[in-house]
Amino acid sequence: MHESDAMTDRLGALKLFVRVARAGSFSRAGRELGLSQPSVSRVIAALEQEVGAGLLTRTTRALTLTEAGADYLARVEPILAALEEADYAARGTGELRGVLRVALSSSFAVREAIPRLPAFMALHPALRIELLMSDQYQDLVSAGADVALRFGALPDSSATARRLCAFERVLVASPAYLARAGAPRVPDDLAGHAVIAGPSGVHWHFERDGRALSVRVEGQLGISINEGAVAAAVAGLGITSTAILGCRAELESGALTRVLEGWRMAPVDLHAVFPAGRAAKPAARALAAHLATGLAGLADAPAAG
Repeated sequence: MHESDAMTDRLGALKLFVRVARAGSFSRAGRELGLSQPSVSRVIAALEQEVGAGLLTRTTRALTLTEAGADYLARVEPILAALEEADYAARGTGELRGVLRVALSSSFAVREAIPRLPAFMALHPALRIELLMSDQYQDLVSAGADVALRFGALPDSSATARRLCAFERVLVASPAYLARAGAPRVPDDLAGHAVIAGPSGVHWHFERDGRALSVRVEGQLGISINEGAVAAAVAGLGITSTAILGCRAELESGALTRVLEGWRMAPVDLHAVFPAGRAAKPAARALAAHLATGLAGLADAPAAG
């Protein structure tokens, strides 16, 4: 094998090892990278032979890092990230290449992120983007994500986060529901209304003219994802709370109407979260900046009603 081919193979093997370690599976990593499970296994076995140590423990039920493998992973990831950063800086053109894996909720992806991708991808045709869409909390490490787009307060973490913007939180209901049940005038009136408890929880906090008020809501219907709660409100099942991004289209179409407009709810922050222990990928930083720019107007604009 030519020396340059050997170096390329070694780099590819290192990238594959990182993905296998994070995915915890040869087959899953293979599917993500377009390789068969036997091919992945052979590459990792060859890497272990070259390193001179077992990096992974294989059993019928699990694939785990050995102590040497965990140490190797911690040393290799920053090197690969630094290499990608060096390539980006050397090009000097701002062109982004490689693969960018983005973890985000399905609602935000469909409503706001995907419509803003064409302009970004047109600027970077050599960049491949993988959207890891899930309405459950995604761990960046196990998901192998380069950046996660997350709403709300962030848990304590060693990960690096950039606040992109904040969005107004609103209460909404369908015109049909309000015609049937009437509109609440103050937060305490919510006790007499059908409430859809979404992912924002059962404690709703309000502020008006310096007066703070907290109301505990107990809805007949609870839904774990925002998209479902908004759909339930459109169907006339009651009042729900959501960030303006989650119901902007419905407000503009008239399918939903704002409730208790005079009472302000705490805004919802949007963060770009980058994995701990290594520099953020240039592509991850660039996408975060692109989204922040595109969403800034929405963050500042009042909700339609």
